[in-house]
Amino acid sequence: MNDDTLVQLEQRLIEQARPFAVATVIRAVPPTSTWVGAQALVEGDGTLHGWIGGGCSRAIVVQAAQEAMKSGQPKMVRISNEHATPEADVEDHAMPCASNGTIQLFIQPTVPAPSVLVLGSTPTALEACVLARRIGLRVCAAASVTAPLAELGLQRVIEGFDTGALDRLKPQFVLVATQGDGDEDALEAALRSSAAAVLMVASKRKAEKLRAAMRARGIAPERLAALHAPAGPDINARTPQEIALGAVAGLVTLRRLLEQTSAAAPDPHAVGADALPVAPSRESTASAEPAAARYVNPVCGMEIDIASARHVVAFGGQRHYFCCDGCKLEFERSPDKYLAIAQGARQREVT
Repeated sequence: MNDDTLVQLEQRLIEQARPFAVATVIRAVPPTSTWVGAQALVEGDGTLHGWIGGGCSRAIVVQAAQEAMKSGQPKMVRISNEHATPEADVEDHAMPCASNGTIQLFIQPTVPAPSVLVLGSTPTALEACVLARRIGLRVCAAASVTAPLAELGLQRVIEGFDTGALDRLKPQFVLVATQGDGDEDALEAALRSSAAAVLMVASKRKAEKLRAAMRARGIAPERLAALHAPAGPDINARTPQEIALGAVAGLVTLRRLLEQTSAAAPDPHAVGADALPVAPSRESTASAEPAAARYVNPVCGMEIDIASARHVVAFGGQRHYFCCDGCKLEFERSPDKYLAIAQGARQREVT
């Protein structure tokens, strides 16, 4: 295999999001059949392409390459029977060939970035897609309305929250940022996928209601343990950009946690819901409007940005704003009850 073909193979594996490692000979002492600069590519399953020496050293190189792919860190490997002073950054192996000789290699792994599926086309969802791509994650999206996602250049965009269609993408993480537009359907599809973790943009109170709804829909407790809601650390977020930043910070935390525990716990589904700090309780379908133009949802207590509210009810000579269709329907069933709650919230703001 010549260098051009090796480069073409690298590119193809990158496009297919498959891990590989390139081993380069940086020292060769005769007798050996390789030379300085010789290269080989090792795929995740151990298939070796190229040349770094005879069969005596191949097994060692393949094993070292697979270990480098698992850790995501490069390594130096020396294969020799000559006495040498141990070096902290060099992994020593005995040369199994009777002819002896010495080979030293540098092994550089390439591991695909984790894939994240963003559910929703809200302003927060759009910002999360942009930020997640900027930090190197592979991003796909799904939403009931996909037009806002069309210009983001994502790998794939799916209309709706069909569980089978979403799971075929095999995302490692799912970020639910529907914020009132089909929350339960989106969350159920996310939890029924094979994703290692599901993060949801929601207040604590709303998250608990959604957990209860998921239990009612038959989601098993062990799968609910994969849900992280709120989605990230509490950064006192208000605007869609700030909320998305907190949620993507949650993705970063989980990504690094998976990397750190991959050797000890190779099962990526072992990441529990306590792995992330909680996200802000003010998350909503907010925009960059002034904080004064806000309304406390009397059903769940969430602050709603009046300028961008999508769920509105006119009742009792006033307009009332809600974070999702569920809260809106609950208000319409018992408006007098929630009007009293809204009045109490306004009185507390004044005092």
